This record gives sequence, C-alpha cells and structure tokens, in this order.
Amino acid sequence: MKAKHQRLLLAGLGLVAVMGASGLALSALQDEAAFFYAPADVAGKPPPVGRAVRLGGMVAAGSIKPQPDGVSINFVVTDGKATVPVRFSGIAPDLFKEDSGVVAEGMFQPDGSFTATNLLAKHDERYMPPEMAGKMAAAETLEP
Repeated sequence: MKAKHQRLLLAGLGLVAVMGASGLALSALQDEAAFFYAPADVAGKPPPVGRAVRLGGMVAAGSIKPQPDGVSINFVVTDGKATVPVRFSGIAPDLFKEDSGVVAEGMFQPDGSFTATNLLAKHDERYMPPEMAGKMAAAETLEP
C-alpha cells in the first residue's frame, strides 16, 4: 500500500471517529437538554407530552393554591399573552411568590397542564446579595 493510500485511510478513519463521537454527544445532549418555553409559545405550538422542558414566566396573582396534602401547590404561569396551569410537589423556593418570575422544570401533560419537578424562583435584575451590598457601601465608590 502506497503512502498516499495509507494517509487517505487514516484520514477516513479519523473522520469516521469524529462523526461517531459527535453522534454520541448529540444523542446524550438530546436526552438531557430541556428546552425553554413561555406560555405564549405553548399556546401556539405545544411541546410533545412527556418531554422534559422548562416553562418560564410570572406567577399569576392569586393563583397559588396549596393542596390538602401539604406538599403540593397549584399555580398559574403567565407571560401576559397566555397562561399555563402548573402543579408542583415539593418545597418551593423562598423567593417563590405571586407576581414574581419563575422557571419550572418538568413536563406537559395531555390536558395542557404542566407538572413541575423543580422550581427556580427569579428575582429582579437589581438584586444583590446582602454581603456584596455591604462591601460596596463600605467602599463608598459604588451604589448598592
């Protein structure tokens, strides 16, 4: 076998190896990736039932309803254009409240509701940890 053919064979094997590794990585990411949806996105084209997704928006005022079991809550996520009812079982974050931002991780159900397995409460962009605010005030150079 000539040297030219050996280089072509090695380049071909390298290309096949890279394509195989890319395919495996994409396959693994597809199982773990959670796409982000807003309620208006869901109203237009709902995601597949049973697929892990993230739903983000604001908790609608007056929508938080604790359930009799003591660990489940029902609430509504809205973006001002559409709403999605959400059910969550577990301990809600301290920042979770009405009229605040939330990102719920979970799955859509066949009836269009969302079952959350994890809640991430969002705070506004002006939030600063108290320790950092104290340091900035002590420096007297930056506004907290």
